[in-house]
Amino acid sequence: MSISTGCSLPSTRVSNIVASLPKAEAQESDRTNQTHQTNQIYADVQALVNFGPRVAGTPVMEKASAYLVERYRQAGYVTKIQTFTYEKFVDLGSNLVINGTTIPGRALDGTIKGNLNAPLVAVPNFGQTEDFAKVNVKGAIAIVRRGKIRFSQKAKNAIAAGAIGLVVVNNEPGNLTSAGLGEKVTIPVLGISGDRGNPLLEQKTPVNVTLNVNGQQQVVTGRNVIAHLPGVTQPKLILGGHYDSVEGSPGANDNASGTAVVLGMARNLANTKLARQIWFIAFDGEEDGLHGSEAFVDTAKPEFLAGLKAMLNFDMVGVNQQLFISGTSALTAIAQTIDPDIKTAGSYNNGGSDHASFASKKVPVLFFHRGDEPNYHSPNDKNVDAKLLDETMSNGLSIVKQLLPSE
Repeated sequence: MSISTGCSLPSTRVSNIVASLPKAEAQESDRTNQTHQTNQIYADVQALVNFGPRVAGTPVMEKASAYLVERYRQAGYVTKIQTFTYEKFVDLGSNLVINGTTIPGRALDGTIKGNLNAPLVAVPNFGQTEDFAKVNVKGAIAIVRRGKIRFSQKAKNAIAAGAIGLVVVNNEPGNLTSAGLGEKVTIPVLGISGDRGNPLLEQKTPVNVTLNVNGQQQVVTGRNVIAHLPGVTQPKLILGGHYDSVEGSPGANDNASGTAVVLGMARNLANTKLARQIWFIAFDGEEDGLHGSEAFVDTAKPEFLAGLKAMLNFDMVGVNQQLFISGTSALTAIAQTIDPDIKTAGSYNNGGSDHASFASKKVPVLFFHRGDEPNYHSPNDKNVDAKLLDETMSNGLSIVKQLLPSE
């Protein structure tokens, strides 16, 4: 099912040609080849970013998955889309209207729907019990700052003080993304951006507003993209990363970066015997709770999972110079032997990314990441460093070659 790429040469022929060149020319050819691979990985990131936010269950994900399918097929792999469903809280259009101006917001998962007209009362600090005691919010819509205590506790404190609705102002300029209360509450709760909400927190006199909270649970269909060489039914390794992003974020680093690195590794290995021992997977639904990887391991046969030597997961690997790993001790030891500059950080089984689904099934895992960065889950997650992508891919390939027999 490989798709021809015009006049491009198979890697085996390229290798033979390079081997016959004088040393200087061969080295120059290697550098050119490496640059081409780096450019391809970067181009894949940009292509995914150009689709816009890749939110599970949206039409954008059909386009993004089709893009990945095409790229894997061009590299010589067969592909399959594994679909799965789960429930997700979706905002259907929520806002706060004040003095004729509409401020867009996001309904928090766990809220009830509501359309209220009432005074807006600013509560000092973070909406703790003692903060509500300083103002009168009975029959009013309370507005508080994000931070210090959970969203659900802010809502409970508002209800106890007699408020009929709650607005939570983000502690940064952008809007809240993928925010939830963690439990159901009995008043409408809306999150708004820091830049639009901070002036409202400074108001000394209550002003009448309209609070419109409109959100509900919907069934979402996710799409995992699975690629492997023809006939490979029992891989030794799975290389994966999620390709969905949060609402409002184009997700360059989180996680077009890891998706593109896995695709780059697939291209690099396509004409080797190693590729006959690997499946490459782009997971969907990670941002909503690892749904794609959980669906994969839950539907896999026990003997399939038992046959895996490892799952290598790549998530947020395009920003920050330091490359971190976490995972099964034997695998982290191999990684640090290959590159002593790699540092271990974080727990590998805390549910932070898709490797945790495999770890829960006793599959050895190795997680590659570069830590948090300022544009995490924001509209500004648009850029990655091509050299960091290449460095991550090189480390990943070296570990794969250590883990798999070449014959």
